[in-house]
Order: sequence, then structure tokens, then C-alpha cells
Amino acid sequence: MALDCSLRAESEVMEAGAPRKVSVEIRAVAVGEVAKTLQSLGVDGVALFSGFISHQRNGRGLIAHITGIQAPVPAPGNF
Repeated sequence: MALDCSLRAESEVMEAGAPRKVSVEIRAVAVGEVAKTLQSLGVDGVALFSGFISHQRNGRGLIAHITGIQAPVPAPGNF
């Protein structure tokens, strides 16, 4: 089983002494048991993902290959 999806990250960081909201969305793919776990999260599921980023096959843009999922997300400082 393979699952195509997208990952979105949002946070607030300090830049030049001022807070700045940042967000990014990237296409992603998961295969096998990882895909089943990802599917069980549902749309807008929240988790920590591990894996690697590579070029898409067509050479246009990047794609994240999800190799691990940790859900639910641990509280900050409890990694």
C-alpha cells in the first residue's frame, strides 16, 4: 500500500527580535505499514514524522518520504 498526501507545519519563530508566523506544506508519500498508520490519523491528523526529502520523479519540487510516525504528539519538552 502506498499513500500520497501532504504535510503541513506551522509555528512562530523569532526573527530579528520580532515574532514571525511561518508555515510550509510539502507533498509526501508513505508505503506499507507506515501508510496504514498515516491513513488511521485521518485528515488534519497531528503527529511527528520522520523520513527523508528527495526530488520528485519529474524533477519539479520536493517530496517527503515518511518512514516513521509518532502519534499522539508528545507534550513540548517530553521528547
